Formats: sequence, structure tokens, C-alpha cells
Amino acid sequence: MANWALNLLLPGCGRLEYHYEPREIGPVDTGPGPATADCPLISIVVPSFNQGRFLEHTLESIISQNYPRLELIVVDGGSTDNSRVVIEAYSEHIKWWVSEADTGQANAINKGMEHASGEILAWLNSDDCLMPGALFKVAASFNSSRKIDVVYGHRVLINEDGLDVGKWIMPGHNEFLLTYADYIPQETMFWKAELWDKTGAGLDESFRFALDWELIRRFIDAGAEFRLVPSFLGQFRMHEMQKTHANIESDGFREMEIIRNKCKLQFSSKVAMQNFYYRAQRFRLYLFLLKARLSEVLWKININRID
Repeated sequence: MANWALNLLLPGCGRLEYHYEPREIGPVDTGPGPATADCPLISIVVPSFNQGRFLEHTLESIISQNYPRLELIVVDGGSTDNSRVVIEAYSEHIKWWVSEADTGQANAINKGMEHASGEILAWLNSDDCLMPGALFKVAASFNSSRKIDVVYGHRVLINEDGLDVGKWIMPGHNEFLLTYADYIPQETMFWKAELWDKTGAGLDESFRFALDWELIRRFIDAGAEFRLVPSFLGQFRMHEMQKTHANIESDGFREMEIIRNKCKLQFSSKVAMQNFYYRAQRFRLYLFLLKARLSEVLWKININRID
């Protein structure tokens, strides 16, 4: 199929590539946000390794939120670039930081989470950023219902210079699809600390690529309530050394199959039922992509409002 036809049919959330020529990120409706007394303490861990050229932009995107109850934790894996200089420059805004060798991203995040005391937790990779007003919107969403355990939002793709090169418009939450594919933008996801504790209080350090999906599956197995926030909450940076591009062949496909097989076995040990399950997953994926494309169209004509 020609590229133009594929781009016409496939939604942005099905493509991790430039959707259009780089442009400035447009104005964002940050809203008034909840009063300080209603703001839950949010802890954000930033794992990093030799990402000094992006790290300052990441930290600034968190600090400039001016969220009144924030714990910022930075875990650097002993970088040999200018990362330590950047961290020291922002140290007055950081609750705890370290620069030492670790065994990978999951290990760094787990190390950071040991110093987190927030009611709400998240991690933000050192090449990604938060959108303006994201933390107030996250707080408002959790405050809207005690039943909510996890929130996430829509994604803006950015290039190395921080320019907007695409959008991921999510069509809504679907737990069944998460048995086959992880569509939740990781940099937009926040969850309750009590859920983290309930599900093991740590990432599986054997995962190097799909660690967020593995965590999401544990959240689902624990009966967590997810909510999609109708806002662009995060910026996912596209660059040559981005982990999603660099590790998908070496680790990604293998880890994705591990999660898919586990879900399949949870459903049934019988081959015939597993084949039925696979067909149902594929159907759900096609339906998801169709709904995502429709959501994009409705957003572009201002029917589907996203802040």
C-alpha cells in the first residue's frame, strides 16, 4: 500500500514517526488547577544515562509546572557526559539524586522509587517532557473520584529540538487490547502509591523494553481502575538513540511475546481457545485503530475537545 494511503488510514498512535513538518507546540489550556490543599503529593522519578543534551529540558518541564506538592527524584546511571552538571544546577528543586552505575532503566527507577513518599507516582524518561499544566490536570483527575487508580493522557511527539512533529490521540481505554499491545503513552501515566505497593512496589528488572507494559498488566490483574484524561499530558521525544528505536529488535519483540503469552495462558491452556483469543485480540486492535482515526478526525474539526 502506498505511504499516502497508509497514512490516511493509520492513526497517529499507530505510527512512531514524523506526522508532519516540525512546528512550535501550540498554546495549551492549563486551566486553574485545584487549590493547594487539594493537591496530592506527586513523586516523579527521572532515570537518565548520558542524556545530558535533553535532561535540562526534561527537568525544566517538571519544575515549570509550579505544582505546589512535588517530589523530584533523579537517578543517573553514572553518565560520562554533562548530565551531572545539569543535575547539580537543578539540585535545589530535587529531593534526592544520585549518579552511579546501575543495571538498567528498571533498576534506576526502582532505586528512585525507594525515596518517593508521594500519594501519586510516575517516572519520566530523561529525553521526554511533561506538557504545561499536566500535573494539575492529573491531580484534578484523581480528585474527581476515589475509584481511580491510574490516569494517562494523549501524547505529543517532539523532535530533538523540542518541536511538535506529531500527535497520539487515544480513542479511549480498553483493557482487553492491553493483552496484545501497549498503547498507553508511558510519559503521561501516573498511579496511586497504594497500587504500586499492592503490586510489588517495583518494576521487573528482567525487562529492558516493555517494563511499563509489564507493570500495567500487574495493575490490571490487581483490578486497577484506569482513566484517560482528555488532555495532552506528555511529550515523547523522537531521536536516533531513543530506547524504543534502539532496543526494539534486541529486547522489544521478545519481551512483548513474553507478555502476550502470559495473557494467553491466563485465558486458557487449550490451543483451540488460544487461537480464538488471538483472533479476538487482532479484531480488537483493528477496531482500536479505526476508533483512534475517528477520534483524530473529530479532534481536528473541534468536536473531540482535547486540552
